[in-house]
Amino acid sequence: MDFITWPQLWVLLGILFLIAELLSVSFVFTFLSVGAFVTALVTVLGITPNLTTQLFCFAVVTVLTLVTGRKPLRRWFESRTKKQEYIESVGDKATVTETIPASGEGRIFYRGTEWAAVSEHHESIMAGQAVVIRRMEGSRAVVRPASVGSLL
Repeated sequence: MDFITWPQLWVLLGILFLIAELLSVSFVFTFLSVGAFVTALVTVLGITPNLTTQLFCFAVVTVLTLVTGRKPLRRWFESRTKKQEYIESVGDKATVTETIPASGEGRIFYRGTEWAAVSEHHESIMAGQAVVIRRMEGSRAVVRPASVGSLL
């Protein structure tokens, strides 16, 4: 190869694998990328002088990192992306600003802002009625009418 060296090719492959990971979010291309970058490094150092040893290095590093790192990385990523930012609102009262139909979405006024809301028990809740937030599903509140029993 006259126009590109083997280490440059491995770095280019590593970058392409990273782009593929951003598009797929499968945590597989990440490890292919690591394999490509490590292969580029050992090729620059002269440890893998020919294509056969480079491919072997790429395969070994990719498989080792995939086997040892995929599950912990997935667990970490899933724990970081769980929707818990509004957990503190559970149990708080709000006011319905747009009637919540039995099997649809309405709006509530809570902490100075309007939120999408659905009824916990699929019952219609009229505008102006007080409700209690039972849980959050993303940025949508699941509510029930405010009463003594709903606060328990």
